[in-house]
Amino acid sequence: MAQKPERQSEQTDRRTAEVFRTAAKIILRKGYDATSVSDIADALGITKAGLYHYIRGKTDLLYEIMKYGLRELDREVMVPATKIENPEERLRFMISTHARLVTRGDGAVTILVDEARALSAAQFRAVTRLKRAYLEALRDALEALRKQGKLRDIDTTVAAFGVIAMVNWLSRWYQPDGKLTAAEIADQIVDIALFGLLKRSRRGIALV
Repeated sequence: MAQKPERQSEQTDRRTAEVFRTAAKIILRKGYDATSVSDIADALGITKAGLYHYIRGKTDLLYEIMKYGLRELDREVMVPATKIENPEERLRFMISTHARLVTRGDGAVTILVDEARALSAAQFRAVTRLKRAYLEALRDALEALRKQGKLRDIDTTVAAFGVIAMVNWLSRWYQPDGKLTAAEIADQIVDIALFGLLKRSRRGIALV
């Protein structure tokens, strides 16, 4: 019996996601320049010709991985965050969930920062627009905290970029078999970030 079109589409989507995730891990480990199409095909257990069924070339693959990572960030972080009215809780959720995405080991989100230079000018602009949406979401939460009098005297753009950099750098040192779990590390990243962002009382307790 022939498969239904929607089932075939789901299988194709899953396989495409597997291609992106596998390629992201290799590029994250070896770097974009040192990663060949053959490396990715071998890791997937397919031929180069089979890989070209999913991609048009290495640069286009990098671009698609970046878009995939940003869509994931939007779906798992930004969309749910819009439903959290309390800006401190919203910020905590965004940092924690972003950290869990990075420590999940896919690599797609982190590649957004490290390898964007390899994109064409048009691709770079498109990715930058998508990244900007996440930056603005963080800034909105920070500005809301400022209005509540809870934010330290810091520039929200600097703060938002700093948070993103701190979370993305997790992929460079996080070890799945390390002493701390991904959840524990995410919680500590949140605590470190909020300690630097929020005002403190004379007793050292956050003003909430």
